[in-house]
Amino acid sequence: MSNQTSFPTNQRIVNLDIQGMTCASCVSRVERKLGKIEGVEAMVNLPLETARVTVPESVSNEQLISTVAAAGYKAKVKADVHARVSVPEAATSGSGTAQSPSDEAEVERKQTHDDGVVHTPNGSAGAKKNEGADLKRRFIGAAIFTVPLFVISMIPLAQFPHWGWVALALSTPVVFWSAWPFHRAAAINARHFASTMDTLVSIGVLAAYFFSLWQLVVDPMMTAHMGMAMSDHKLYFETAGVVATFLLLGRFLETRAKAKAGDALSTLLDLGAKEASVLRDGVETKIAAAELVPGDEFVVRPGEKIATDGFVIDGHSAVDTALVTGESVPVEVGPDDTVIGATINTSGRLLVRATRVGSDTTLAQMGRLVSDAQTGKAPIARLADRISAVFVPIVLGIALLTFVLWLTISADLNAAFAASVAVLVIACPCALGLATPIGLLVGTGRGAQLGILIRGPQVLEDTRKIDTVLLDKTGTITEGNLAVTSTTPAWGFDTPTLLALAGAAESGSEHPIAHAIVEAARANATLSEASDFTSAPGGGVRARIGTQTVVAGRVSWMRENDVALTQEHHRMLASAQQEGATSIMIGLDGTFAGLINLSDTVKTTSATAITQLKELGLRPVLLTGDNASVAAQVAAAVGIDTADVFADVLPEAKAQAVRKLQEEGRVVAMVGDGVNDAPALAQADLGIAMGSGTDVAIEAADLTIMGNDLSQVVQSIELSRKTLGTIKMNFFWAFLYNTAGIPIAALGLLNPMIAGAAMAASSVLVVANSLRLRSFGKTRS
Repeated sequence: MSNQTSFPTNQRIVNLDIQGMTCASCVSRVERKLGKIEGVEAMVNLPLETARVTVPESVSNEQLISTVAAAGYKAKVKADVHARVSVPEAATSGSGTAQSPSDEAEVERKQTHDDGVVHTPNGSAGAKKNEGADLKRRFIGAAIFTVPLFVISMIPLAQFPHWGWVALALSTPVVFWSAWPFHRAAAINARHFASTMDTLVSIGVLAAYFFSLWQLVVDPMMTAHMGMAMSDHKLYFETAGVVATFLLLGRFLETRAKAKAGDALSTLLDLGAKEASVLRDGVETKIAAAELVPGDEFVVRPGEKIATDGFVIDGHSAVDTALVTGESVPVEVGPDDTVIGATINTSGRLLVRATRVGSDTTLAQMGRLVSDAQTGKAPIARLADRISAVFVPIVLGIALLTFVLWLTISADLNAAFAASVAVLVIACPCALGLATPIGLLVGTGRGAQLGILIRGPQVLEDTRKIDTVLLDKTGTITEGNLAVTSTTPAWGFDTPTLLALAGAAESGSEHPIAHAIVEAARANATLSEASDFTSAPGGGVRARIGTQTVVAGRVSWMRENDVALTQEHHRMLASAQQEGATSIMIGLDGTFAGLINLSDTVKTTSATAITQLKELGLRPVLLTGDNASVAAQVAAAVGIDTADVFADVLPEAKAQAVRKLQEEGRVVAMVGDGVNDAPALAQADLGIAMGSGTDVAIEAADLTIMGNDLSQVVQSIELSRKTLGTIKMNFFWAFLYNTAGIPIAALGLLNPMIAGAAMAASSVLVVANSLRLRSFGKTRS
């Protein structure tokens, strides 16, 4: 699978907050500087203002921070999001001092909010808010001075004697206070012999200001007369003011929009309950949800959020899981059913035992998956980085060449200056740097709200390429809630005995079939204790009940355990399977004891989802370990062609089926939810795990659906493709804008003020286009 990442035992992941980045050139510079440290790989995200850095244990956090500082930016550590694979006796902290595991736990506890997700105090959200407020002040100040500046410079009727000196006075605070963020960033990069979009802006604004100042000093009487047309003077104070004002407005709107783009993840991380009513010695005690530990039992009343992941030990209720799974219908739960933290108890009183807390909860894992995806970098983004790394120096050369050629050919200093400044301003690659990460940020955030987790940017490319979708039957197409419908005891056995033997043997298994058999057996009698339990994925189970050995499973498992089967036994099995049942054979000390027949029901949304997959140009294929009769009945019910059904497939054969299709030239997606689906999920070009499944299946997948509705799989593919389409649209617009704008400006066909407005608008439009993804799925029925 293309995007699975493994971390060597001597490496760790460090998240950095980085301040001062303004464009793709900044991103490239930080990545390049960090990459020069041996063994370090960095992915920098412009909208989030973060870097995700893979570092060897020998590299300290201080070294990373100082390297970023040497590049001209400020950085601080957010948190390590992946634990080390092997922890030495004393882990080295960023300062080089030893920390005991308990010290690290205390640090993590202090950095963990009630939602169980590790946060950094005063993180990038606060910095972004402060940056937005500062930009707003500077923009308002610039607008106050620029409006009268523009009026007296551009409208002859508004001019008065020596208005040029007033224009100088009005433009000075705009150029040196309002536009200060551009100059500061340009100066910092200049000290490191680097350039960014701020370099272009700063040079353009200062050039217009000082060129005009020089003209006014050389000819103090230039504006002594009223009603001068633009051709009568060589002052560009209004250009400096208007360009700075437009760019500040664009930067402010961009910052505010970027904050909205991250709202989905912020909302997700804030879903967690803040308090829990824990039972201590039979007495309810209110504590912070973050203080829960595995094994704690807590009460959840109607209308309250479930404080953390666990399972119900008493009570029945309907739980609203929409905030986490995206499913609108509440789920009925009772004793032994699992529940997810942050979901809402809608009716009855529940007593829940905590199983996962803090950073181990489903909500925390969702947050990490989304954050990792947003921090990652799609292949198309790397193209933008490579372009922007050389873009600014080239633009500076083009601007200088434009000035020289215009002056040489036309001898018109005014026109030469205007054309070169327009080139500087129009070429600012802000939109180019934002095109990919802002689309990814909004798309993955919206996915999280819908219960769809996209593991990384590469997944977006993979969803566009797939043409075949393999669907596991149980729990994916069907409800997965198998129930015993009948038994077929062999001679010498009866139904109660058959169920009691099978239930005791299956009690150690997590398979849905085992759960159904155990439930049916317990309804009739108390189960005996089993020992020496053995399970063979796709085969069956074996256990000792007292002095007897019981086996339950497929025909091959019976043979492997020396259970004698006659032709009559095979006829019994074939008859049950012809009726669409999933039949489990039971053996006792080498003797065939009978069949237990189970059935499952097709989910009401599966047929519609299969139709939608076909409409997306995908070929649905049913892949199951069940017999051919059951598989054919399910396929017919949901609209899958008979030729696209693979039945009696063992777990290892599922992965082989994926490989077989890949060898035929198919690009394969696999949808599954169980341990036995993990090899196929890993083998597939795109693995999609249903969130109701196991952790190992989710870990092996590229896309995770937090619900158990197949229609969400369709929605996940549509969202991924829509996000990729938006990113490509952003990238195309930004690239076309810069490449088309430069020659137009160089030919003198673009006023610098219009160039400034257009450049600012391009960034805002890229962000606004990405924000359209926030409405994805709202019109779906």
